[in-house]
Amino acid sequence: MKQIDCRGLACPQPVITTKKALGEMAQGQLTVIADNPSARDNVERFAQSQGAIVNIEKKGNDFYLHIEKKSACDLVASTQIVEKVVVYINSDVLGVGEEALGATLIRSFLHVLSEMETKPSTIIFINSGVRLATEGSVVLEDLQSLSEKGAAILSCGTCLDFYGIKEKLRVGIISNMYDIAKSLFEADRLIRP
Repeated sequence: MKQIDCRGLACPQPVITTKKALGEMAQGQLTVIADNPSARDNVERFAQSQGAIVNIEKKGNDFYLHIEKKSACDLVASTQIVEKVVVYINSDVLGVGEEALGATLIRSFLHVLSEMETKPSTIIFINSGVRLATEGSVVLEDLQSLSEKGAAILSCGTCLDFYGIKEKLRVGIISNMYDIAKSLFEADRLIRP
């Protein structure tokens, strides 16, 4: 069993290191050591997105992620084709112009999105857009509805830190630029309101 130590590595390096290690394996087990919850969660999500099984063990202040990579044949047999629709939101207002109007438009857009029959697979929030998924946001109910219907809601951790609102995230998960870039590149359709 291979083991890699990602303690002390800044985001998104633990995910990139894990990706490289898994890429060098046909199948088998890999243990990744992380020293913070964000790295633990990001590595776990990445490994699961690759079809791996992840078990987490806490030892002191460290997290040991035991990852079991399946063979390519096993993955093909269990893969189901689903169109990936990604919504990319980089502001807490919609459009350019009056801010009050932009706030009304983004609220309306997310509400309509939650009511539509076709739902996005992922909604990405970056820059001031992360405010929409935090405490006090007028769109939390719509975002919660989208999350309950299967949409992954990703908020940029660097952006949340920049605005000092990481602890106020109320829907979705704290993500990283690797996951965000991967979601954008793998999208079948990208919607950028």
